[in-house]
Amino acid sequence: QVQLVESGGGLVQAGGSLRLSCAASGRTFSGSAVGWVRQAPGKEREFVAAISWSGGSLNYAESVKGRFTISRDNLKNTVYLQMDSLEPEDTAVYYCAANSYYSGGASLTYKYWGQGTQVTVSS
Repeated sequence: QVQLVESGGGLVQAGGSLRLSCAASGRTFSGSAVGWVRQAPGKEREFVAAISWSGGSLNYAESVKGRFTISRDNLKNTVYLQMDSLEPEDTAVYYCAANSYYSGGASLTYKYWGQGTQVTVSS
């Protein structure tokens, strides 16, 4: 089992920045790929970014390329999402999710999910 806990969400003005953290626990986390997925009110879940266990493979949604950066610290069992130049359209609940393999992440077929953290961007 893998447990995921997100933190770092909040309210920020357009153009601002936030850094989300995803703290993982559970012995099966070793080797896991992790993704960030978001869901805005009334919309379906949307892929944001994904990273392989080594950090050597990354994938981003077109809508966040150049603004968001995913990274991880395996010694701390933590994955980060640095979000810069935030836009009101980025307002959503952000989830981190994990799988035992990396496949790009866009298919959203993750086995483990966190509870989410709210990000609100005001105009």
